[in-house]
Amino acid sequence: MIQMMAAGAALALALWLLLPSVGVRGAGPPPIQDGEFTFLLPAGRKQCFYQSAPANASLETEYQVIAGAGLDVDFTLESPQGVLLVSESRKADGVHTVEPTEAGDYKLCFDNSFSTISEKLVFFELIFDSLQDDEEVEGWAEVVEPEEMLDVKMEDIKESIETMRTRLERSIQMLTLLRAFEARDRNLQEGNLERVNFWSAVNVAVLLLVAVLQVCTLKRFFQDKRPVPT
Repeated sequence: MIQMMAAGAALALALWLLLPSVGVRGAGPPPIQDGEFTFLLPAGRKQCFYQSAPANASLETEYQVIAGAGLDVDFTLESPQGVLLVSESRKADGVHTVEPTEAGDYKLCFDNSFSTISEKLVFFELIFDSLQDDEEVEGWAEVVEPEEMLDVKMEDIKESIETMRTRLERSIQMLTLLRAFEARDRNLQEGNLERVNFWSAVNVAVLLLVAVLQVCTLKRFFQDKRPVPT
């Protein structure tokens, strides 16, 4: 009985020592994913966003004004140290790349303070390209023994997978950008249609008014102005 209790205590101690190490190995900061956002920027306002970025990565920022008078906005991008990286004034769209990035929060600001009455609908997208995934794939390739590859070249498979992943990511980014262009063009067409309808109605009203005035003027010309006999 004493031996069984000692064995159970030893097993519990071993499990207690192993569990923390497993938890630490599985833990870690989640990978930063690409993101996109569309928001409404009121007239005379400035709105800023903060995005965390890892060190030694690539950050690509794309923005576009979808709707609003002038389709323009001021844009600034600051590093985690407060250094101004990008400053643009009255732009409809823009694409900027920061490489390599610093660890910290990047600040993106959209300014519509120059407009007094028109609000803007702004779309922007953040795209990260980190080398951590490549390092993980290389580490996994080093673990595999040559005799376990079943006569398949590991480098060719890794290159094909990376090429496919890059093309898929670029396709998603292009589709998102095309969707933003389509939304901006649709808003422009709807605005032009409203203006055409308004001025067409004004022209029709003016034509009707001129026709009525002409008829009244002609009637006055042909009226008999002789005095009525008493």
